[in-house]
Amino acid sequence: MAAKLKKGDKVVVIAGKDKGKEGTISSVDPKAGKAVVDGANMAIRHTRQSQTAQGGRLPKAMPIDLSNIALLDANGKPTRVGFDVKDGKKVRVAKTTGDVIDA
Repeated sequence: MAAKLKKGDKVVVIAGKDKGKEGTISSVDPKAGKAVVDGANMAIRHTRQSQTAQGGRLPKAMPIDLSNIALLDANGKPTRVGFDVKDGKKVRVAKTTGDVIDA
């Protein structure tokens, strides 16, 4: 099945503690139904110091459920994603505007 949300998409969090925050998707796990959004669902990770990296309490973006994020359309509004066939290719379409989404 084609993915409605992909790496690099601009999204907004629509539910949870980070509701309203915007960011880009850095990775998607379709099997688990989760994605990592930069700047959302941050957690503190305690890391040991090594020869190359400084240790301490480092913030890290944790996965968020795909149902809790929505794609931003060209107007900057949250939208659902549909599919359409254009020129023999299956493309993603924003439901609010009907525009083709460039991935």
